[in-house]
Amino acid sequence: MKKVISDMHCDEITIVYGLTEASPAMTQTSTDDTNERRVSTVGIAMPQIEVKIVDPDTGEKLGPGQQGEICCRGYNIMKGYYKMPEKTAETIDRDGWLHSGDLGTVDEYGYYKITGRIKDMIIRGGENIYPREIEEFLYTLDGVRDAQVVGIPDNKYGEIVGAFVMLQEGADLSEEDIRDCSMQKIARYKVPKHVFIVDEYPMTASGKIQKFKLRQMATELLEKRKHEEEQI
Repeated sequence: MKKVISDMHCDEITIVYGLTEASPAMTQTSTDDTNERRVSTVGIAMPQIEVKIVDPDTGEKLGPGQQGEICCRGYNIMKGYYKMPEKTAETIDRDGWLHSGDLGTVDEYGYYKITGRIKDMIIRGGENIYPREIEEFLYTLDGVRDAQVVGIPDNKYGEIVGAFVMLQEGADLSEEDIRDCSMQKIARYKVPKHVFIVDEYPMTASGKIQKFKLRQMATELLEKRKHEEEQI
C-alpha cells in the first residue's frame, strides 16, 4: 500500500476487506482516513453492515485490541452454499452471523486489522501461535524477500514452528542465521524450530499459497534430513 501511494501516486487508494460469502465486502477504509490507517487497517464496517470480533471457542464478543474471529451480519450475507445445508450451518450461525475464519482485532474507533487464519494457528504444547505474527517479524530481516510459517507435527509438543523463507537476490543468509536472529527478537516458543530456504511456494491456480502443502513439504524435508544424517 505504501509503495502504491508513493510510487504509483494513487493518493486516494483504499482497502476493502471481505469474502465471497459476504458479497464480498464488509469493511473499508476511506480517502479521509490518515495514511497510517489506510495502510495498516482494513477500515470500519460498511453502512448497514454489522461486524464484530468473537472468541473462536466460546462465541463471546471481544473488546478492542482482543484477537478473535471476524464475523459479519447484514443484507450482504449469502443465502447459503448451493445444496450444502450442513456447510452453510457451519458458516452462518442461527443469529445470522457469517463466521469468516479470519482472525483480527478492532480498535476503540472501530478500525479492523486482519491478523491471520484460524486454520493456520499453531498449537505448540498448549500455546497458541499465530503464523502471521512470526511472518511479519521475518519480513524485517535483511535479505528476506518472503516468509511463510506453518505448524509441523511433533510427538512431544503436538506441533512445532516451521518457516519457509525466500531470499532476496544476492542475500547471504543461512537457515541458522534466521533462527539466531529470531532467538534474539521474539519469544522462544515462537522461534521457528526448522527453517527451509526455498525458491518458490506451492500455489493454487488463482495465486494463493497452499500452506497445507508446505506442511507436507516440511515433514518430507525433515525425513530426508534425518536419513542423510544417518548416512554420515
